Amino acid sequence: MNAKHYLAIDLGATSGRSILGTLSDGRLQTEEITRFPNRLITTAHHTYWDILALYGEILRALTEVARRGIEIQSMGIDTWGVDFVLVGDDDELLRAPMAYRDPCTFPAMDDYLKNKKSQRDLYEINGLQLMNFNSIFQVYALSQEKNSALAAAKHLLFMPDALAWMLTGRMVCEYTIASTSGLLDVRSQTMSDELLASAGISKEMIPEMVMPGDEIGTLAPHVQRLTGIGPVKVVAVAGHDTASAVAAVPAKKEGFAYLSSGTWSLMGIETKAPIVSDKSFERNFTNEGGICGTIRFLKNICGMWMLERCRAEWTDAPTDYNTLFGAAMACTPAKALLNPDDPMFANPESMTEAIAKYFADRQQPAPQGWAKTTRCLFESLAKRYAEVAGYLQEFSDVKLDTLHVIGGGSQNDYLNQMTADATGLTVVAGPAEGTAMGNIMVQATLADHTVGDIWEMRQIIANSITLKTFYPKS
Repeated sequence: MNAKHYLAIDLGATSGRSILGTLSDGRLQTEEITRFPNRLITTAHHTYWDILALYGEILRALTEVARRGIEIQSMGIDTWGVDFVLVGDDDELLRAPMAYRDPCTFPAMDDYLKNKKSQRDLYEINGLQLMNFNSIFQVYALSQEKNSALAAAKHLLFMPDALAWMLTGRMVCEYTIASTSGLLDVRSQTMSDELLASAGISKEMIPEMVMPGDEIGTLAPHVQRLTGIGPVKVVAVAGHDTASAVAAVPAKKEGFAYLSSGTWSLMGIETKAPIVSDKSFERNFTNEGGICGTIRFLKNICGMWMLERCRAEWTDAPTDYNTLFGAAMACTPAKALLNPDDPMFANPESMTEAIAKYFADRQQPAPQGWAKTTRCLFESLAKRYAEVAGYLQEFSDVKLDTLHVIGGGSQNDYLNQMTADATGLTVVAGPAEGTAMGNIMVQATLADHTVGDIWEMRQIIANSITLKTFYPKS
């Protein structure tokens, strides 16, 4: 196979990267071209993303690729979910996109559920886990406050689609990113007229739906002029970063669950159709879009968030992860465990005090010191993973025997072994940088057709990285 090059723009809520992917002889090699911060800007009224800075960083990445004389087949953009841009009838941005951390949506969700649709009725249409920052509640909040930008808007574009429009001039609505909004009908995989109207906008504001692998367009002449690069194709990848990460799961066959492990953990399965039932509603599972029309049926779990908040408070704990984890595993097992998804751990002023209060309220012994607390958090997460894995098996049509752990948390060998022991599943860890790899492989598989299908795509990823396997101890 002749070497082919692809560019992935991978934007997270704190930083972004441009990654060059080279596909040759059945292997994928990746190289970071640029890395940059993604900063929030807070004004007197709202908190925004600096989309012009992100656009400028994409131009910088393209300029560097052109400087190095690399001919790329295509490029694709993935970002975090739910946030969006409003565009006027003169094709100009009306304001910077509001960030999902903006507090305006906190009361909006309750108001919407009280005055528009009940939680169960909403779930029946969008199949989405209830979170106050979903796009539907952001839009509703803006409409309720008579926001001038929303009133003047002709188009609503989700973040990866907005950046693709700035590069190509074509507006689209990519399926996986739209699936995070709460405005999508999970069964028809199209935007719901009913939900759009309930939030306060019309269906005409949403551009045509495209799927991962569809070509959006080529870089506009002014982008080519600014960067020195040619008419490169811009492809709609799995625009939601988690969808791109799940695309990179190096599974060999069906019958696997995945755990995207980082600050937050997303644990789920791939299904051919949404699962919307009383049981999935009660257990707060979500249905989001995946590649090739699949559904990512998953649950959000508090991941390493608690540990990171504790580390920020500890003054005597080692800063090196290996030393910290090693000391934790040298401790005896915790006497009592906690529920990492308890609302009191969402964003307390002091995480260490919240943990102490959790155990005090239940008259249970709290872990003392950073080592025992870390051990307790690992054991608690593993127990929670086991509980969710059991739920997933109930919903799955096939026997689950493997849990693929992807993302930064896949490098935590101790937690991986605990997870294998608790779930009874074989845990396969890697890749740590799955999002960019999934972005690139969607370009090569669904757009460029260099790779035959998603299983061949996943095998290439497996062949390109070092995977670690953890077996449950009997």
